[in-house]
Amino acid sequence: MVGLVILVVLLALLLSLAAASFKIVGQAEVMVVERLGRFHRIAPSGLNILIPLIERPRAIDVRYLEADLAGAKKMVARTTTRIDLREQVLNFPSQPVITKDNVTIDIDAVLYYRVADPQKATYAVQNLPYALETLTRTTLRNIVGEMELDQTLASRDMINRRMREVIEEAAISWGVDVTRVELQSIDPPRDIQQSMELVMRAERERRAAVTNAEAHKRAQILEAEGARESQVRRAEGEREAAVLRAQGQAEARLAMAEAESEAIRRIAASLPEGQAANYLLSVKYLEALPGLAQGKGSTIFLPSEAAGVMGALGGLRQLLGAGGPVTPGPAAGDDRATPRLGPTGATGAHPALGAGGYFPPPTVAPLPAVGRSELQPVRASPTDSGVPRPGDAGQG
Repeated sequence: MVGLVILVVLLALLLSLAAASFKIVGQAEVMVVERLGRFHRIAPSGLNILIPLIERPRAIDVRYLEADLAGAKKMVARTTTRIDLREQVLNFPSQPVITKDNVTIDIDAVLYYRVADPQKATYAVQNLPYALETLTRTTLRNIVGEMELDQTLASRDMINRRMREVIEEAAISWGVDVTRVELQSIDPPRDIQQSMELVMRAERERRAAVTNAEAHKRAQILEAEGARESQVRRAEGEREAAVLRAQGQAEARLAMAEAESEAIRRIAASLPEGQAANYLLSVKYLEALPGLAQGKGSTIFLPSEAAGVMGALGGLRQLLGAGGPVTPGPAAGDDRATPRLGPTGATGAHPALGAGGYFPPPTVAPLPAVGRSELQPVRASPTDSGVPRPGDAGQG
């Protein structure tokens, strides 16, 4: 009976030892195996058999402070024989940090890491998560303490990069790879936030004013450019119109000159030799008479050669086809060489063709035998010239 009890006890002991010898390790996990208290090997994922009473898994104590989703702090403490090889995250509670310009701000950081060497992570550091948390807090204080508030708020990427460099350098000896370090929030004091809001509002208003000014300036520039372009186009149009007008006038004058040349040629062909010039001179003289008659002046200057012109007018009757002999003009020494303007409209005939075949022009002052630059006007007297004044008809 006693032997049976001993046998049962031995069988139970053997079964317990056998059960303790078989260890199943999950995927992406490893287990540190010690033999007689010393590191022996790393058991990979799957079924692993340990030698009873000689080999055993190394127990790891983990304790660290973590913030939940609501931001509340909680202490995490556990003991495990498995080491997770996946990327893990440590969400630290926010901590107060003093900047270089003595402003206290609350910074919330998060750390991403992965165990690369399970042996170092087990034996090089006592509590890996807590060590990483403490190192992150210290590094964050050192980096932010060298920066002013404005620089801290505007340099998140630089802070993340520097923290990762410092933490990764120390974590290598712990068998850990630091993948990322991120600042979740930077919260200045309430009064600082209000001041920053005022500054930001003023900055936005300034930018809006600058934008409006730039838009107004651009509009004025476009308007000025449009006005300038319009003036340029208008000037070009006026220039082209002036050019075309000048070309038209030139062509018209050229046509008139050609027509006049043809007329002169035909007149010269139809008149005796030497009479064409006298004819043209007489015609021009007759054309100028209406203007002389309408003038307001009472004195008219004629050159000394006018007597010859008066004589040439006598031949207009024959040239114009009036018939009859042509009466020669007065001689140079005759009293009639001084032309006198008779009353107009008496007989219905043009005053240029008088009774004697010569034209009695308006009274002129006889020119002395001096240079033409010394000519002086002589006011004609109605009694001397024989030209009746308005109202003299009733007195005669």
